[in-house]
Amino acid sequence: MDTQTDTLKERWNKLKEEQPKLRIRNAAEELGVSEAELLATRIGDGVTLLRPEFKSILGKLEALGYVMALTRNDDVVHERKGIYLNPSLNNSHVGLFVGEDIDLRIFWQPWAFAFAVEEIARKQLRKSLQFFAKNGMAVHKIYLTEKSNQEAFDQLVAEFQEPSQVANFFIQALPQPDPEKPDSEIDQAGFQESWCNLKDTHHFFGMLKKYRLTRTQALRLAPEGNYAVPVQPVAMRKVLQLAAERQVPIMAFVGNPGMIQIHTGPVKKLLEYGDWYNVMDPAFNLHVNEPSIQQCWVVRKPTEDGVVTALECFNQRGEQVLQFFGQRKPGIPEKPEWTSLMADVEIELKQ
Repeated sequence: MDTQTDTLKERWNKLKEEQPKLRIRNAAEELGVSEAELLATRIGDGVTLLRPEFKSILGKLEALGYVMALTRNDDVVHERKGIYLNPSLNNSHVGLFVGEDIDLRIFWQPWAFAFAVEEIARKQLRKSLQFFAKNGMAVHKIYLTEKSNQEAFDQLVAEFQEPSQVANFFIQALPQPDPEKPDSEIDQAGFQESWCNLKDTHHFFGMLKKYRLTRTQALRLAPEGNYAVPVQPVAMRKVLQLAAERQVPIMAFVGNPGMIQIHTGPVKKLLEYGDWYNVMDPAFNLHVNEPSIQQCWVVRKPTEDGVVTALECFNQRGEQVLQFFGQRKPGIPEKPEWTSLMADVEIELKQ
């Protein structure tokens, strides 16, 4: 393992010389390894391997104060600044942080590795906690800001560091989703009736499991009417533009197998940079690789609070990479401004 690590480290150093601005995620892809394996080559050189006691580590995050939470998938990056408040971490399947700023849904099953990282970025020392899945993919990262409690970070690292700072872990594939069943094998009538009788948006996922549907298949087989309407992929950009212009607060969901991160509030500063379409607000950044968005759907779900409307965005593999809702809380109906905004997007961009 040490020899392999040394060889990989040499290859990474050479790559950094050739492409000094290359991010570690892209470097790992170019070198044919996972990001966790690449990061592990720096153990003892700004990187500390932590014990995989994730619930205990996350339970100490409030002491870090004002930080930046980052969750991403292959196509979208979600960055939100705030304090980790109101944790609920003891459920064996799902953990929560429910704060005004940091709002997370944590799925423990894929979590496998944890590191503390110190690196120079833009000529400044940057400290972070980084968590990875069994396949070496980044699940969640927490970056200190100038307002963070540096001493609390150092204490946390000292408390949870592995006694043996050796990368003796193994990367393994995550379970693959079941292949999509033919439409003819789906109880379409039962599924459509269940959709029409939904009482809570959180029941949608369970309904898909019951009828053994993929998400995009469910949207194709939705009940008649406007329950699921395909719109052009540029709808992702259009929703952000209208939300900014009309000052309609939104909820932006971005996830991967181990985490969903949510921003609730306004979006203001929008910026196009190459293939990436971005929200660049002081406490919230969103980076969307726009060409990767291959499908968008306006989706409506009945609930006890009235109809809830979303834009769901998918990549070419049919994976949901981004969702937008209007700002709302359970027990409160969707705001008319959001309902109107989504109706306008549907009219303009319906396929």
